[in-house]
Amino acid sequence: MELRTERLHVRAWDPEDPDEVALAYDIYRRDEVARWLGAKPEPWPSLEATRARLERWARIDQETPGYGLWAVVPDEVGHPVGTVLLVRLSQGDGTLTDDVEIGWHFHPDHWGHGYATEASAALLEHALTTLGLARVEAVAFAGNEPSFAVMRRLGMTHQGSTDRWYGTTFEWWSITADVGGESVAGRS
Repeated sequence: MELRTERLHVRAWDPEDPDEVALAYDIYRRDEVARWLGAKPEPWPSLEATRARLERWARIDQETPGYGLWAVVPDEVGHPVGTVLLVRLSQGDGTLTDDVEIGWHFHPDHWGHGYATEASAALLEHALTTLGLARVEAVAFAGNEPSFAVMRRLGMTHQGSTDRWYGTTFEWWSITADVGGESVAGRS
């Protein structure tokens, strides 16, 4: 899957490109990024582990078209600066649920440019319109105010704290397809 916005190209990461693997590793090796990710946050350990993870991400889109984790490439930058995702949420034991999560992870040098909101709005439009999902969820650890701000800009509603997914407690946000009848892209 590929998406275009006014400033961004959302496309698959390329695990065969050493430069892209290095760019992904540079994002996910950083404590300031990793501390917000997953049930047991930790920086990615190596370039080899990064390549293997990018290969797994590519399989998600192949196995379940329209879902996955994709690179966000700003036109003015010319290389990936982050990731957006649309995946099924899992329980603490790894069992996938029918609930679908939208999320984003960006290199700190590219925070504050609106890339997360712009890319996620396009992905949310894809989820609610193209895939026909009735509802999309987002989760973030308490204190992740920048992510909460993106969720608000996307028109998502805070549902409270939950330990329903991933075996840890998150702040839970959601949006339904019938929010005001306007397109998600129009709200960004």
